[in-house]
Amino acid sequence: MTHGIRTDTQNSHLNGRRDWQGTATRYALLPLRVFLGVTFIYAGLDKLTDSAFMKSGGAGSIGETMHAARDSAAVPALVDLALKSPVGFGYAIALGELAVGIGILLGLLGRLAALGGALISLSLWLTVSWATTPYYYGNDLAYLMAWLPLVLAGTPYFSLDAALRARRRQRADLHR
Repeated sequence: MTHGIRTDTQNSHLNGRRDWQGTATRYALLPLRVFLGVTFIYAGLDKLTDSAFMKSGGAGSIGETMHAARDSAAVPALVDLALKSPVGFGYAIALGELAVGIGILLGLLGRLAALGGALISLSLWLTVSWATTPYYYGNDLAYLMAWLPLVLAGTPYFSLDAALRARRRQRADLHR
């Protein structure tokens, strides 16, 4: 420190060096991206392969789950909409989870995939897990919050988005 001014700030990017803190900061969202991607792929596949889930009624079905959640949901109209076609809604959620998981894991349209994950988590929080008390026992709100940094940051590293961006930059440089 010199005269109360910090001189040890992280400016390693100015001279091309990367220290461990800079690297950790740069890749800080990768563990979250991998966790959410794998989890949403698993959730989608689990729903698609569960013979009890993809039914409008019966133990463990999407229909039974929605009927049970209807009266305690923050937005019962969302549940009513899903109950018009519970199996169709179940497939929509499962396929949406798969698309979101694959998109965020590969880093393809990362912000859009993260927004999709956030919307799925929001809809589940407002319906199925709304009545969970205390609120921190429910996981849908935590998933919603986990998606938000990826909505803001996208998938800038180790992603198809980054590869496509680099390719566009190369093409633009060739045409100058």
